[in-house]
Amino acid sequence: MDVSSSLLIIPQSKPWTLFYATMVFIMWAIMMIAMMLPSASPAILIYEKIVTGKSQTENPLWLTTLFTSSYLLTWMLFSLAATAAQWWLHSVSYLSPMMAITDKYIGGAILIAASVYQVSPIKDACLKHCRSPMGYFITNWRDGAKGSFTMGFMHGMYCVGCCWALMAVLFFTGMMNLLWVVAISIFVLVEKITSTGDKIAYLSAFLLFFAGLWVILG
Repeated sequence: MDVSSSLLIIPQSKPWTLFYATMVFIMWAIMMIAMMLPSASPAILIYEKIVTGKSQTENPLWLTTLFTSSYLLTWMLFSLAATAAQWWLHSVSYLSPMMAITDKYIGGAILIAASVYQVSPIKDACLKHCRSPMGYFITNWRDGAKGSFTMGFMHGMYCVGCCWALMAVLFFTGMMNLLWVVAISIFVLVEKITSTGDKIAYLSAFLLFFAGLWVILG
């Protein structure tokens, strides 16, 4: 266990402080950036090529940076929601010092809920957008800084819609379990950039569903 992880381990009997909650949020935010930027890079590169080829007064680098920043903003909002959820779980004594859910019924329910979402129409629509962002750029293009921010934020919302359930699995495994963080990151990348992403989503739904049942019944 590294030093940064040990600093965030507190006894279950102690309430969270604002400082501790802030540190948990920062950890979530850094983790989301590290996990999601690789899968977002194709959309960012496509956007950069489009703005570079357009005749406009704004700096393409600035617009691309704004697009990327607004994309990451959506994951900062997710991180805020995740921190609030963990704060509540700790307050009702359902969270271990390593930030994993201790109640098997809640943990199993999260896995089963994630499996159902993986095969839902909303997930499918968001996954298709993330795999083919060019269509979104063509039909929803907006010029200028405001357009860059709006398109980046909307792309991020689709991305959150595609991956939030998989990120919720970290509530079961524990956000400090680096092995699961890396595994989910690789899975998200493969799911979003390969032509078999929908099939991979169905495979993950199957595995998550039976894992949830195993946790609840075990």
